[in-house]
Amino acid sequence: MRSHALSFRRRDVLSLAGLAAAGLAGAGCGSERAPSPPPARTRPTSAAGRYWARQRMHGQVEFANWPLYIDPGHRTLAEFSATTGIRVDYTEVIQDTPSWFAKINPILQAGQAIGYDVMVITDGFQFSQLLADGKLVPLDQSLLGNFYENASAQFDPGNTYSVPWASGSTGIAWNPKYIKTPVTSINELWNPAYQGKVGMMSDPQELGNFGMIKLGINPEHSTPADWRAASKVLEAQRRAGLVRGYYQQSYIDALSRGDTWISMAWSGDIFQQNLTSGTSLQFTIPREGGSIWTDNMVIPRGAQNPVDAMMLMDWYYRPPIAAQLTVGINYITAVPAVRPIIAADAAKAQGAAKHTLTEVATSKLVWPTPAEYNRLYNYADVSGKLQREYLAYFQPVIAG
Repeated sequence: MRSHALSFRRRDVLSLAGLAAAGLAGAGCGSERAPSPPPARTRPTSAAGRYWARQRMHGQVEFANWPLYIDPGHRTLAEFSATTGIRVDYTEVIQDTPSWFAKINPILQAGQAIGYDVMVITDGFQFSQLLADGKLVPLDQSLLGNFYENASAQFDPGNTYSVPWASGSTGIAWNPKYIKTPVTSINELWNPAYQGKVGMMSDPQELGNFGMIKLGINPEHSTPADWRAASKVLEAQRRAGLVRGYYQQSYIDALSRGDTWISMAWSGDIFQQNLTSGTSLQFTIPREGGSIWTDNMVIPRGAQNPVDAMMLMDWYYRPPIAAQLTVGINYITAVPAVRPIIAADAAKAQGAAKHTLTEVATSKLVWPTPAEYNRLYNYADVSGKLQREYLAYFQPVIAG
């Protein structure tokens, strides 16, 4: 789960972290300040304005998301329906971005509706392609009152088409049963002591970023020459027999079982695994750096209920609702008022609920420090022919 111009940038997340660290007492839904007006640069174009002028609320919305990527029991959706009267058909149909894109893109290219009004899609190649092809609806900024009131960071013009569902970081996780010394460097993924026990990701963007970061290259400003160099160091890692496998979501099970001892990992996965399975996996953003990514809510072209979709998207920027989502998924939220809400709930709770809420409110996996954010990079900015060139370097590494 996870171009960078389409999600909030690293400098903006630093602003989020700073606000959260400052202790946002009283910053919950009882805020007395009026919603900030949308910046002039993100107001709909005249064509978009005409589109939205024709749209009406229909009382239903079709929502496509990833598995287990919402609060358990879907209470936030039930509260939305009770408050607005809008029925939500929620479907966990997105297993990974490439396969989802392969499914919906031919339909969108044919000018047809995919059957969903809002979907959560990770920033990266496929998101860039959907935007470049005009397959996403520019958002009606007038329906984003909660977003403009409660989102902490100053978002870039990419939010004309999207707002974040959640964000996370890619770093290194290790199983302390097998690795006793805390991991601090990305070079540990190339440590001969862990031959055949290293897990790497099968996502070319994630893999490419780590190859570049190992070489001291900033992926955000990288060139094809940098990609070539990164692919060579990744090929050397594979040829040395260090890599057990190139994983999608299954990396977490391999690490928990001991099939791998050390692995590229997503922050929220490690938190969830430790909380629900009693493991003690460790996670770090290596000193050389890691990746930051965002899963975005967007409206695909042909959506039948775009007004209802906008209302649902904005609903998740109410602090109490965002707090429920954060407790449920354990990834980074764009609503800084969430943390004191969760901390207050933890103080009142008892037993297992108190433990869970306290963990969510205090974990660095959910609330990375400003210093850790400063070590996070967006993906390489590639599109069109550059995208094909990028993939030509890293896909062969994964394929072996």
